[in-house]
Amino acid sequence: MKRILTGDRPTSDSFHLGNYIGSLKNRVKLQDEYDTFVFIADLHALTTHFDKTEDLEKNIRGLMLGYLSVGLDPKKVTFFLQSKISEITEIAYYLSVLTSRPLIARQPALKDKLDSGAQDTVGLFYYPILMAADILSPRANLVPVGKDQKSHVEFARDIAIKFNNLFGQVFPIPEPLIGEVPTLPGIDGQAKMGKSSGNAIFLTDSQEEVEKKVMSMYTDPNRIHATDPGRVEGNPVFIYLDAFGTESDKLQVAKHKDQYAKGQVGDIEVKKYLAGILNNFLDPIRQKRAEYEGKPELVDSILKEGTRKMREEAQKTLNEVKKAMKLDYFE
Repeated sequence: MKRILTGDRPTSDSFHLGNYIGSLKNRVKLQDEYDTFVFIADLHALTTHFDKTEDLEKNIRGLMLGYLSVGLDPKKVTFFLQSKISEITEIAYYLSVLTSRPLIARQPALKDKLDSGAQDTVGLFYYPILMAADILSPRANLVPVGKDQKSHVEFARDIAIKFNNLFGQVFPIPEPLIGEVPTLPGIDGQAKMGKSSGNAIFLTDSQEEVEKKVMSMYTDPNRIHATDPGRVEGNPVFIYLDAFGTESDKLQVAKHKDQYAKGQVGDIEVKKYLAGILNNFLDPIRQKRAEYEGKPELVDSILKEGTRKMREEAQKTLNEVKKAMKLDYFE
């Protein structure tokens, strides 16, 4: 069975709808078809949140609750904590000696972080190499990611090919898998929903919070009255309706699109309909999260057991890497 590796930084204790569409949905779908490894990237979190380490433990537990509440099954998925697998950081070092500094400096995801105000530290610069080690340590074949993370998988592919050409076939060549809606716009109409942008609807939001956020959503700025023809394409309300509406909602969504374009329905009516769809989607997630919140020992044991399993896998990979590089002397 082929293997999946994916994960998230614990910079928040909750996922938002963009996270679900971008990658969580794919993880749930593919856990029945692949040997799935999901990691919490606490070392990566330090590159931008090194001054907020007191939040890490809470955020790690929050992400675990998020994984379990959306339907990732601990009987099918291996969850692990990045910092507890020292073999990953050792493999990252061996990959780093094969990587030029100019190549890392050209990585798009690194440039994006620097442009967003992240401090230009050695740890941040090393981020792509450590990410490659995350992917290659469990010998992943497929990496479900958001569009903005695709470059990391491409870098991991390149370095795996280089290693294999130099030392022999150790690593499988990973492929990225992008979600059906790669980027979900924020409720403010910006290009991307973000945890820290104040434009996100979280999977932990209450029904009232969802309704309030939906009613404040950006729509068509040129539409003043409900009788004015409105723009459907690129309108966040309709993007959300397409993304979260069920099969039984399609006819009504299509009707609202037609009415909106002709000026036959108001923003308020369409937004109320969207809020209902989102709350119907979120209700079972809220219920399952509440169940796991009442079992903290179980959640911790799932993460600890997965970390133990991953450590064994990473040790196997490390042994193969050192053997291929002729570094297994005195062992």
